[in-house]
Amino acid sequence: MYQADTKRYEKMVYNRCGNSGLKLPAVSLGLWHNFGSTGNFENMKALCFEAFDHGITHFDLANNYGPVYGSAEENFGRIISTDLKPYRDELLISTKAGYDMWPGPYGDWGSRKYLLASLDQSLKRMKLDYVDIFYHHRMDPETPLEETMSALDTAVKSGKALYAGISNYNKEYTEKAAKILSDLKCPFIINQRRYSIFDRTIEEDGVKEYAGKHGIGIIAFSPLAQGLLTDKYLHGIPEDSRIKKDGRFLKADALTEKKLAQIQALNDIAQERGQSLAQMALSWILKDSDVTSVLIGASKPEQIAENVEIIHKTKFTEEELRKIDEISLEK
Repeated sequence: MYQADTKRYEKMVYNRCGNSGLKLPAVSLGLWHNFGSTGNFENMKALCFEAFDHGITHFDLANNYGPVYGSAEENFGRIISTDLKPYRDELLISTKAGYDMWPGPYGDWGSRKYLLASLDQSLKRMKLDYVDIFYHHRMDPETPLEETMSALDTAVKSGKALYAGISNYNKEYTEKAAKILSDLKCPFIINQRRYSIFDRTIEEDGVKEYAGKHGIGIIAFSPLAQGLLTDKYLHGIPEDSRIKKDGRFLKADALTEKKLAQIQALNDIAQERGQSLAQMALSWILKDSDVTSVLIGASKPEQIAENVEIIHKTKFTEEELRKIDEISLEK
C-alpha cells in the first residue's frame, strides 16, 4: 500500500484561489494526456504518487479525457479507490463538462441536462461522492448563460461539487458568469485558460487583469505550448515525442525555422537562470500573483520532480522579462 511522503507539504507553495478560502498548489497535475486507455496503469500510479509526494494536491480531469472518453476518470478512480483513498480530504479533484461526450443532442455544450448528467457519470467513474471543483469546459453561444451557471450552482448546492469553475471563457463571458453566480451565492473561484510565453491571449483579452481585480483565480494549462517550450526539439524530433506519437495537438509544421530560433534564444535565457527551458516557462507563468496555479502534464515521474523545482525560482528581473517578450512576441 502506498504511503505518502511525510515531508510532502514542505516541498510546495500553496496560493489562495481568488478571494476564496481555498488554496491551490502552485503546480497542479493535469490528466489530459497519459491517463487514457492507451496508457500504462502502473505508470499512472507512479505519476500520481510522485505528484502527491511533492505536495501536488490538485488533480485536474475532464469527462472526455482519454482516449477513450471517460477513461482518464476511470483510471484515476481506480487509484483513488485504493492507494489514495486515505488521503481524499487532502486532495483537490476537479473535472469538467462542455465538450462532446456522448452521442445525440444532450452530450455536448452547456445545457443543464448535459452538465448535471455528466457530473453524475464522472463521480461514478472516479468512485467519488463529490469533486472539489466542477467546471463548465467552454463557452456555449446557444444556451443561455443563466441556465449553464444555474447547473453549476445546483452541482454545488447538491453537495456533488464544492466550488464552481469555468474554462476557456473570455473576459465578456467571465464577467457575466461571475455576476450570475454571485447573485446565486454560488462559490465561483476560478477560470482555467491556456497561457504560455507563446500564447498571451489572457493578457490580450483582459481576463488576466479582470480576474486579478475581482478575486477570481486563474489556473493555466498548456504552459509549455504542447512541448514547444522545452529543449526536446532543438536537435530534431525525438521518436518518443508527442509529434511522433500523437499529432492531434502539436504538428511537425509548427517547428518552423523562426520558431526554433525563438526556442533556442529562450533556452539560452533559461540556462543563464540555472533552469531548463521547461522550468523557466513554468516559472514565468507564476511570475505574478494573478495566476494561482500552473497545470503540468507528465509522462514520467522524474518530470514532475523536475518541474516542482520551479517554485523556488518564480522571480524574474526586468531585463529577463524584456528579453523574453522581445523573443516570443516577435512577429
